[in-house]
Amino acid sequence: MSGRICFVLTLILVACALSVVNAHYQFRRLFIELERAQAQARQLDIEWAQLQLDQSTLGKHARIEGNARRDLRMVPVTPASTQYLTMGAK
Repeated sequence: MSGRICFVLTLILVACALSVVNAHYQFRRLFIELERAQAQARQLDIEWAQLQLDQSTLGKHARIEGNARRDLRMVPVTPASTQYLTMGAK
């Protein structure tokens, strides 16, 4: 009888050990996944801050006007340079 009890206790001990190993494996896997998600969140925060900075810089009126003058050689409209077209009556 004691041999049978010893065998059953050994089976229970092995099952518990396997359960502990499995739980430890699952913990490590989830922890690595959590670290990856946190790293991705940090990267997205950095990209978001950069996009907000770009938007505020590119949207300023003075920057747009400066680019128009420099790159497109645009000048402000004056009454002397404005041409009016009239249509004659038929």
